[in-house]
Amino acid sequence: MSSKEEIQKKIETLELEMSSAEFWVDKDKAQATIREIEELKNELSGVGKHDKGGAVMTIFSGAGGDDAEDFSRILLEMYQKFFDKNKWSYSVVHKNENDHGGYRNITLEIKNPASRRATQDVGPYGVLRNESGVHRLVRISPFNAKQLRHTSFSMVEVIPKFEKTGEVKIPPEEIKVELSKSSGPGGQNVNKRETAVRLVHIPTNLSVHVESERSQAQNKDKAQSMLEAKLYKMLEDERKAKEKGLYVSKTTQIEWGNQIRSYVLHPYKMVKDHRTNVEVRDVERVLNGNLDEFIEAEQSL
Repeated sequence: MSSKEEIQKKIETLELEMSSAEFWVDKDKAQATIREIEELKNELSGVGKHDKGGAVMTIFSGAGGDDAEDFSRILLEMYQKFFDKNKWSYSVVHKNENDHGGYRNITLEIKNPASRRATQDVGPYGVLRNESGVHRLVRISPFNAKQLRHTSFSMVEVIPKFEKTGEVKIPPEEIKVELSKSSGPGGQNVNKRETAVRLVHIPTNLSVHVESERSQAQNKDKAQSMLEAKLYKMLEDERKAKEKGLYVSKTTQIEWGNQIRSYVLHPYKMVKDHRTNVEVRDVERVLNGNLDEFIEAEQSL
C-alpha cells in the first residue's frame, strides 16, 4: 500500500464483505480476511505485523576478552530481569560461555503468555526491537590487577520469532548447513550425536546456531525459521533506511563509535542512550531491568 488513504479504502472494502450473509460460508477465507484487516489496521496505526509476537535476542561480545564477555553476562541479566517484570517466558537457544561465567554469545527465545497477548498492543518483539545495536560499558576492570578503567562492547540483536508462514523463502542452495555436538538438554546420549545445527545464508553471511531441541531435525527447523527472521529484519531495516534517505551498513562493528547506549560506572555513574539522549543516573536501577524510560523513547525512532 502506497498511502494511508488506500489502506483505509481496502479496510472499508473488506469490512463491507464481512457484513454479507455469505461471508462465513468459507471459514478459511473468512479467517484470512479478518487477519488481513487486522494487519492493515496495524499498518495504518504504525504497528508492524510482528510487533505482537515473540522475539529472539542474541548478545555478542566484542573485542576485550573477559571484560567484554562479562559485559554480555551483565546485559543478559539486565534483560532477564526486564522479561520477568513483563511476565514473559524465555529459554536459551544456544550459548557459548567462558570459564568466568561470561558469554562470547548467547541466544534467547522470548515469549508472551497467551493470557497476556490479547490485552497488549505489542509483545516482546515490538518492545525490544530497538534494543538492537552496540552497547558500551565503562568501568574499573575486575580482571585487571592494576584496577585500570576499561571500555567493553557487546552487541544486541533482536529479530521476530517467525512461524512457518512462507513470508520469506530462502532457496536451499543459498544455505550452508553445519552440524556439531549439542551442549543442550537431553543428556549424554544426545551430546554424543551431532544434533546442534548452524545455518549460514551464503549471499549475506547471516548465520544462526540452535542446540535447544532434542533432535537434529527440530534444531534445523528452528534454525531455518530464525534465519528467515534475520533476513526479514535486515530487509526491513534496509527498506526503512531508504525511505528516510539513510545508508545502513551490511555489518556493524562491535566497537567505539557504533554504540547506541553507554553504561558508565567510573569515574561517574550514568546510562545514556545516544539516539534519544535519555540519561539515567541510577545505573543500578537500569541494570535491575528498569528499561521503560529508554524503551518508551525508542518507540518514536
